[in-house]
Amino acid sequence: MVAALLFAALGRQLFTEEHQDALRPADAIVVLGGEHDGREDYGLELAADGYADTVLISDPYRPYDPDDARIMDRVCNAGTDSVEVICFAPDPSTTRGEAMFTQRMAIERGWESVIVVSWRYHMVRARYIFGQCSDRDVVMRSVPRDYSRSLADWAHVYAYQYGALVKAAVLGCGG
Repeated sequence: MVAALLFAALGRQLFTEEHQDALRPADAIVVLGGEHDGREDYGLELAADGYADTVLISDPYRPYDPDDARIMDRVCNAGTDSVEVICFAPDPSTTRGEAMFTQRMAIERGWESVIVVSWRYHMVRARYIFGQCSDRDVVMRSVPRDYSRSLADWAHVYAYQYGALVKAAVLGCGG
């Protein structure tokens, strides 16, 4: 019983509560892979609002279903004269792969800071992994969306995130 309460209380603090940073200009915006829940458009909106002039969009969705293909084609071709969009397939196809790619791009382009966009419940783990794999300043932003879930769904999210945090600690950045 105590373990279940600790699991739930700590999970709520780590994965349900908001852990995003205040927005500030950066050299690039990195949209992590996940559901097509508005994250790609949010990253593009941040760029259009002047927070960065480059948007990296993780594209780990292959093979595509038709809906994914339409979304990714649209966002990967959304660059303008003032905003560069770079879609990439992370290797490995995980947050670690996304952080490693971002670090390589930061070194190549001289970036000092990035805004990372993901789910609210992924903020703590993504921050940890980007801290392992990057020496750049990272601003974490959660996708503005509805995060209401059933208790069973939250239990699944908590268990997955706990396990993924352990995996991140064991693997480190690698590569």
